[in-house]
Amino acid sequence: MEPLIIEPIRISYLWGYEDWCISAHQRADCLIQNGPYKGMHLSKLWQNHRELFGNMPGEVFPLLIKLIDTDLDVSIQVHPDDAYASAHEHGALGKSECWYILNLRKGTDTAIIGNRATDMKQAEELIAAQNWTAFLNEVPIHAGSFLQINPGTIHAVHGGTRFLETQQNSDITYRLYDYNRLQNGKPRQLHTTQAIACMNVPDHLDTDQPAEIETAYGSITHLVQCPRYTAEKIVIHHPGTMEFNHLFETVSVLSGSGMIGDIPVHENTFIILPHDLPAATWSGDFTAIVSWPPDQQR
Repeated sequence: MEPLIIEPIRISYLWGYEDWCISAHQRADCLIQNGPYKGMHLSKLWQNHRELFGNMPGEVFPLLIKLIDTDLDVSIQVHPDDAYASAHEHGALGKSECWYILNLRKGTDTAIIGNRATDMKQAEELIAAQNWTAFLNEVPIHAGSFLQINPGTIHAVHGGTRFLETQQNSDITYRLYDYNRLQNGKPRQLHTTQAIACMNVPDHLDTDQPAEIETAYGSITHLVQCPRYTAEKIVIHHPGTMEFNHLFETVSVLSGSGMIGDIPVHENTFIILPHDLPAATWSGDFTAIVSWPPDQQR
């Protein structure tokens, strides 16, 4: 077995675009680009060859990796947790997500994360009055910033932000505000009732950045470990043997080029490392985000 190279699918929006880079979601079901499963959709691989994923249980592939590029501000939004999504969205998963900021247009240096309300009564009053300046919490960001967005956290990025998003396999978004923009001559749908039902109040995000640890091959940064995924940033400058002991891993190459075993990689190469893949040499000069689901089944 070898690493599986995944073909991204681009989805355009009025504010920019998303490349669904490793996705088995029904909206964008990626194809395998190499090896014996070349041409197979990831969802079919999950259903028919679960051994590649450590026989992890579950109806759907658990992760979704996106590369997001915004020209305009994205709507003020919130995602539900698993319990709310299961009850109100036909058994769907909720959405935990995290961002690794890649690039910012000049003048773009903040994101909306969380809110300033002290209780739900104040939150509802500020929302009803559309007093977004008083309600929304802005945090500074820069290229290299990392942010974990838990379900219930109100969030948005501004135009000119490019980032890699690791998330649960879910496409449920409740829009709270969309700047009164029109799409096809009509306002975009808002989901105020659902958003209020899901949002965390109060909600103040910890924006402390994880520390980078130097290694013989470059560096590693442990970004997050949450109930739905773990993510690390790995920087390769010298050859190093990599062994991951998880159900499976996803690899998103952010910059540079090199080799993962016998597979050439470069910026915007997206790979799944199947279960029990032997240790391999990573070489070259590149940066990647590696993520994996919880290992409770091992």
